[in-house]
Amino acid sequence: MTSVTPCASTSSEMNDFLQAHPDTQYVDLLISDMNGVVRGKRIERASLHKVYEKGINLPASLFALDINGSTVESTGLGLDIGDADRICYPIAGTLSDEPWQKRPTAQLLMTMHELDGAPFFADPREVLRQVVSKFDAMGLDICAAFELEFYLIDQDNLNGRPQPPRSPISGKRPQSTQVYLIDDLDEYADCLQDMLEAAKEQGLPADAIVKESAPAQFEVNLHHVADPLKACDYAILLKRLIKNVAYDHEMDTTFMAKPYPGQAGNGLHVHISLLDKKTGKNIFAHEDPLQSDALRHAIGGVLETMPASMAFLCPNINSYRRFGAQFYVPNAPSWGLDNRTVAVRVPTDSSENVRIEHRVAGADANPYLMLAAILAGIHHGLTSKVEPGPPIEGNSYEQLEQSLPNNLRDALRALDDSEVLNQYISPDYIDIFVACKESELAEFEVSISDLEYNWYLHTV
Repeated sequence: MTSVTPCASTSSEMNDFLQAHPDTQYVDLLISDMNGVVRGKRIERASLHKVYEKGINLPASLFALDINGSTVESTGLGLDIGDADRICYPIAGTLSDEPWQKRPTAQLLMTMHELDGAPFFADPREVLRQVVSKFDAMGLDICAAFELEFYLIDQDNLNGRPQPPRSPISGKRPQSTQVYLIDDLDEYADCLQDMLEAAKEQGLPADAIVKESAPAQFEVNLHHVADPLKACDYAILLKRLIKNVAYDHEMDTTFMAKPYPGQAGNGLHVHISLLDKKTGKNIFAHEDPLQSDALRHAIGGVLETMPASMAFLCPNINSYRRFGAQFYVPNAPSWGLDNRTVAVRVPTDSSENVRIEHRVAGADANPYLMLAAILAGIHHGLTSKVEPGPPIEGNSYEQLEQSLPNNLRDALRALDDSEVLNQYISPDYIDIFVACKESELAEFEVSISDLEYNWYLHTV
């Protein structure tokens, strides 16, 4: 593996940024853990050049953290290796201002490497890069775009539960679904518009916000880019931006898959097409998508590997509460043309822009791991010429029984047992991921819920 050294382009990026932002006092150095939670360090402006020259040290155990930020020792990345450091280097093109900060502060996304410069296998960004390299060998570029759903919530919980925030305009809390309602966008216009403007300032291609299917639920669309790593970088940074801009407006946000019983969950859809490196043409493009061998085989691979991918698509216990026909969350491997009841939708708006829309993952998924699993399925389908079967027409929920894993434990077993995914994603990494999630399951299962007390404390 080639060692990583600072390059002139990234150093030039730093110099140009500091010259353009003379008031910047601090820089947040960010790295995404297994759960997609952003961690890192804050440094003073004067220390930034050292980061570009030598990187920064962070412990390898950063990628063995559970959702509470505790090291899961069964991963082998903690005390077993002395909680040793690895080195993190800047990701080119991610140095930007943080518009929400009171003190002028910038941010920079990092990725972890071994001390000799080789990429660190347990960094989710490296997990994705390994899968992407297989498409490079086929002469294909991957074009991807995420759609990210979230709830605005009140900073004050109601008996420990979330509730919609009061509208800054009417002072009322929204109660009804009102999908696509422009008036609801107006109720929170200042906050939502500040999100789009902050994204523009940070170079994130967020081009639209729409009202979604529940009170104070919204979706932000990221424009497609022909770089899957960058597409995931954008998704990670957009989540952080949304949270912080909402704080500025005295509101909170949640990307929890299912924060409210009886309301829609938060999804993370991704649109994917493949471009020929030589011609730049979309290999899925066809007047009749059903006649595109590449498209059919890609979908076939995704459907075949979908059960084993569920732990990456829906990585938390709460993730599986999101599923249900009334909430447009598919629970069986299925596909169709312009059909929002299926797991893999093929939009039919343009023959040149034929693409796959994957509709299963929750907003609580780590984008790098989610996309790695989906792309592994696509590559498997292309190389093995997997046929997907006929597309579903009409309501898939009435035609197909639930067959995808419907809980985290079954999903982890399917991932661990998958011969195909273990060929694309390092078995060592899968072991670490499974160990972390099984640790969370064990802690969850020994807890006693309020419902158990309500049911059993005085009745049995």
